[in-house]
Amino acid sequence: MEAHSAIPYLREALIFLAIAGIAVPLLSRVKVSPVLGYLLVGGLIGPFGLGLLAADYPVLGQLVIADLDGVRALAEIGVVFLMFMIGLELSLDRLWSARALVFGMGSLQIIVSAAAIAWIAAALGADTRSALIVGAAFSLSSTAIVMQLLMRGRRQSTPVGRAGFAILLMQDLAVVPILFMVGVLATPDGPGLATGLALALAKAALVIVGIYVAGRVLIRPVLRQVAQARSAEMFTAAVLLTAVGVAALTANFGLSMALGALLAGLLLAETEYRHQIEVDIEPFKGLLLGLFFMSVGMGIDWRNVVSNPLVIAATVAGLWLLKAVIIAALARAFGQRRSVAVEAGLLLGQGGEFAFIILAAATGLGLIASDLEQHILIVAGVSMLLTPLVAQLAQRAGHYLEHRDAAHAAPDSDDSFRDCAGHVIIAGFGRVGQTLARALDAEGLDYVALDADAAMIAKLRDRQQPVFYGDASRVEILAKAGILQAAAVVVTMNDPAAASRIVAEIHRRWPMVPIHARASDPAHARRLLELGATYCTPETVEASLQLASNVLLHAGMDADVVQRRVAEQRLVETNRV
Repeated sequence: MEAHSAIPYLREALIFLAIAGIAVPLLSRVKVSPVLGYLLVGGLIGPFGLGLLAADYPVLGQLVIADLDGVRALAEIGVVFLMFMIGLELSLDRLWSARALVFGMGSLQIIVSAAAIAWIAAALGADTRSALIVGAAFSLSSTAIVMQLLMRGRRQSTPVGRAGFAILLMQDLAVVPILFMVGVLATPDGPGLATGLALALAKAALVIVGIYVAGRVLIRPVLRQVAQARSAEMFTAAVLLTAVGVAALTANFGLSMALGALLAGLLLAETEYRHQIEVDIEPFKGLLLGLFFMSVGMGIDWRNVVSNPLVIAATVAGLWLLKAVIIAALARAFGQRRSVAVEAGLLLGQGGEFAFIILAAATGLGLIASDLEQHILIVAGVSMLLTPLVAQLAQRAGHYLEHRDAAHAAPDSDDSFRDCAGHVIIAGFGRVGQTLARALDAEGLDYVALDADAAMIAKLRDRQQPVFYGDASRVEILAKAGILQAAAVVVTMNDPAAASRIVAEIHRRWPMVPIHARASDPAHARRLLELGATYCTPETVEASLQLASNVLLHAGMDADVVQRRVAEQRLVETNRV
């Protein structure tokens, strides 16, 4: 009887699943982010980690993944799913509203960064064609890592998240003309560079419009038919087919798969199925992105890093500093606050995954020497490895600059706060803060609101609302808001760390002032109570109570009974906190 052949890549799949299910969660317990965990473990089990010892210790060979090309081919699917999820969270209206940032700031970032890096490469001895390719490759940042970090921190809707995404989106769109530029450079007798790029962009625009129009006509009725079958497996398969199918279609037209995945996400975002799709796709995206990060870690030849540590370190630092300065300057020119500009610049200073694709194309056409390619890949890989750490430093730098701006802005508003007593101070004037303000207004109660979003403050001040620019964790700002005469302080921001910092500072300085705090969950509520909050309202608890109230009312229960039951349950949940 003939034996069945072994499952291809079974050992590699087992190693990856063990890392995803065991190693990365263990690293998370010691505060190592999953992104960094995948990068570190990928470097360990790659051919330049334990792979170097496999010949002497054969048992280690069972723990090593040496087929980098196969891993990277699969890992590209992770980037496809990331772009698909980004498209789901977008809409054409949101994209059009951000056109100045995407097509203005994003385009200028690529052009200025590529030109500056190419000039430096040429000054260091690279020929013109190699310098142009190096500049183009290094002008792009890592969409996969940066967007994963922003999404994990729920910061994609913040000013930093919006500015970063605008630049990253334009970079993804620019991969097509850059790859075309590589082909033109390899054929000096072909059309001119400007003509070729114009043709490539026109072709890309026609393909995108054609796919979008056809998708709007076909996708919604197809998904409606699949959904009516009430089969979760069929629905997930249809969504996967849409994401991968549109990505493959754009690839067949010479465009990037990532761009096609983004387009598929935009198409599905306009349907009524977007929320179900997000839930169904999330596990696939997370696992495949983990595989992508592992492939980056595997590709770093640590021997070259050890043999030329100063050169590698200087190149990584120089690249990061140059791009950070350019991005921060452009962000300021496009109206972003100083704290946002600096944080966005630091966040996007690394090399990106598309550098691997561009360099592979250039090396295949003989435009880049193998030693230069390896140096660039190491610099890009190391910079991506450092991104989670630099992102934390960038966020701290942004907070520091916000505090300084608030301190400098405070003297200008000495006479702005009303001289009132018994008012409520609202720390954070987002959605929750504005809802609270409307409730206070309806009851004729005075309030003073503080927020660090200067653009929003200016808009609301035009409507004569008592909202002021300031960091509510600074005692000077709180004193100017009349905290000694205030009836209470309400902390409403959705940043758990900022809320904890503000509650602690108010309780330390004014322990007799009641503090009402919004908490993200019961665990956060307990932390805020420990820091001195008088009352805490976990969002998850209130949402559940509101849902229970609606269900009981629609079940026919008396409104007074429902109100009493919900109040009793609220007391129980509060005691649990």
